[in-house]
Order: sequence, then structure tokens, then C-alpha cells
Amino acid sequence: MSIYGIPNAFALALREPRSFILAVLLALTSGLAACGGGGGSSGSSSSPSSSGGNSATSSLPAGPNQQPIAATGSNTVPVTVNSGITGSTPNIPTVSVTICVPGTSNCQTINNIQVDTASFGLRVLASALNNFNSSLPAATSNGSQLAECTAFADGYTWGAVRTADVKIGGETASAIPIQVIGDAAASTAPSACANIGPAQNTTQALGANGLLGIGVAPWDCGANCASNAANGFYYVCPNGTNCSNVTVPLGSQVANPVAHFAVDNNGVILQMQPVSNNGQPSATGTLVFGIGTQSNNAMNASQRFATTEWGDLPSSSFNGSTLEAFLDSGSNGLFFSDSSIAQCGGGLGTFYCPSTPLTLTATLTDVNNASGNVSFNVASASVVLNNGKNFALNDLAGQFGSSANLDLGLPFFYGRYVYFGMDQADNGGTQTPYVAF
Repeated sequence: MSIYGIPNAFALALREPRSFILAVLLALTSGLAACGGGGGSSGSSSSPSSSGGNSATSSLPAGPNQQPIAATGSNTVPVTVNSGITGSTPNIPTVSVTICVPGTSNCQTINNIQVDTASFGLRVLASALNNFNSSLPAATSNGSQLAECTAFADGYTWGAVRTADVKIGGETASAIPIQVIGDAAASTAPSACANIGPAQNTTQALGANGLLGIGVAPWDCGANCASNAANGFYYVCPNGTNCSNVTVPLGSQVANPVAHFAVDNNGVILQMQPVSNNGQPSATGTLVFGIGTQSNNAMNASQRFATTEWGDLPSSSFNGSTLEAFLDSGSNGLFFSDSSIAQCGGGLGTFYCPSTPLTLTATLTDVNNASGNVSFNVASASVVLNNGKNFALNDLAGQFGSSANLDLGLPFFYGRYVYFGMDQADNGGTQTPYVAF
């Protein structure tokens, strides 16, 4: 799969106004066509350094240094960042997820599921499930197969909605809807979905075996899909064909597993180890379920921000402009627009390659107008990638097309405890969504 003629290697998640998660795949290897959407051919086109960038990043301040707790509790699961399932994808945090036929011990564990704090719900490739896929009950609407089209910037995922018990660490979300990407039972995508772009229904295209959306929303679409038939998400597909858009009640929408755990369901803490400014081959972390529910998940954040229902901070500021900011582990870089920073060009497209490393500051402002400053480092992508040897990078940044948003991707998470408080209004609770660190 490609965007602007560039094969997959990087994954970047962004949102459209309807809260779509958009995955963009950019190239790691050199010598390929430049990424479009913002002057990919401009700026430095130098080859990656073989030195690891020690001198190039020595001027940068050290990043945050919180260490993840051991993933030994029932409400924890280890997180890994390395070369990934494709062997070429940096800054992709992954966990293992066990999927079971509801109410049974008939289960299968799927490794290399990407942790995404800016999407909502579990999406697994049918190819990763193999024959187990047919064991999961198909979700229906008025007796017809229910399927979902998830829009991405360079294409789409399409697949049936099925019901499963989802187990992560020692936690279980019972009988929740998940999306099975590329499910044969929903093999014919409607034209409105297929017209988005190429299908992203393979491991190579997606960069992982699936996506674990654990952002602040309990459902992937919410009220819009429950009341608006032209929602663009959900379709009924009699006999797997002739699909048409349909309304879907909340309880039948693809669900955020965390919000549906029996306990530890009010949020998550993603804890990633500190990473050198030079980059490194791998990193580890811990995904902790619940906030303030057990002795290992106390709230110890110094900054907390109330968000929209999708986890956004819409009145933040950066470089003198008001913009939408969000914290997104599903983005493998820090993404923002700054014409004063040279872009790498070549195979690295619109990733930034400043001649001197930078420390930048933004002001995050929440929906209640509370604000706080955050700083982050930006180093030359061509240096810190170290000829494709580094896959954990805390200062990788770039521009995505014409987007003016500030996407604080996985580099922002290294050395921090980042908290995501669930919106519990739809489940009868009083907690409103927030992020904290």
C-alpha cells in the first residue's frame, strides 16, 4: 500500500471532524519518491548518518525520565516498540490481545496490535485471526450482516463487525463488537468506501496486525451513527454484497474495550520508558488500566486537561496560531506545520531535517480554558533514524499535508505517564473525558 507513491513504513494517525482515525503510511527507506502534501522535495536530502547522531543531538535538553512500572499486575500489559511486524516501522507501540468466542474458552492471542490513544475500539486483521475468524458471531442489523468502513487519509479498512470477548492482561471486555478488517463475510466494499482510496486490509499496509483504540470515547462513532443513516461508518450487507448505510445503536458499535471492562474501566495510563535523544533500536513500556482504582494506578499527573468527547484540545496554540491539539500514541512522530523547518525530502518526505536540533513549546488549552505549556524536541530524521537501525525515537517530527493540527505522537510519550480518562456519560457515569501527564 502506498501514499503519493511511497511504500508503507511509518504510521501517522489524525482525525477528521467526525473523529475518524486516519492512518498515513510514509516511507523509511531512502531513494523513493518524495511525500506530497507540503513540499516533500524541499529541504535537506542528505543520507542518514551512520554515527547515531550523538553530536547532532547533544544540544538538546534531556527528555522526561519517568520509568514504567513492571507489567505484573492484572490491570497491566507490556508494550513493545521495535522494528515491528513489517521490519521497517519505527515508533509503533504494540501489545498482545486475546480474542475469544463470547462466553467460552475458545480463544486466540494476537500479537503486534498497535496501541492507539486517539481511536476507539479493537480492529483486527482477518488474516491474523486465520480460521478463528469464522468462529466469532457476526453482528447483524435487521437480519443482515453489519460491516464498517473506517476512513484513512490514503485509503480505508473494510470488514465485518463481529462479537468477541476481548482480554488484555488480566482484564476482560465481554461480548463487545470489534471490526475484523478484510473479513470475507463483508468482502464487497460499497463505492462510497472504496472511493476513499486503496484498501488497507493487510499487515503490510497497516503496519500491524490490528489497532487497539483506547482513547477517551467508549464507542467509535457515538450519537451520529445512532441517529444518522448517512454516517459513512456502518453498512448492512445482505449476503456480503449490496451494502447500504445504516444507523447503529451505541451498544452495537465497535467498542473501546477499556470502557467495557468489569473493573479498571475509567481510563488508561500509557507509560513508556525514557529514550535517548539519539534514538535507540527498541523501547518498552506498560499499559495500565484504570486510574485511581488500584495501588498501581494512582493519578500523579502535574497537568490535566478536559477534552472534547474525542480527546481533542481545540483551542491550543503553537507558532502564534490557535489550533487543535491531541495526544496520539498511534502517530509515530510529532506532526505540525512549520515552514521555517527544513523538510528531509527524498525517501523521508515531509519529515523534518533541521540543520540544528530544536526545542519547541506549545500551549495546550482545554475545553474549560485551562492551559499549560509543553515542550518537545525536534531532531533531523535523517540523523536519528541511524540508517534504519533505530525504531524508538523521541524527537522525530514532520508535517502532514496541509494539516494545521498539533499531533503529539508517540515521541511525546517517552519518559512520561500519560493518562486518558474515559467519557463515562453514555454508561451512566459522571466522569467527563480528560488527558493528563
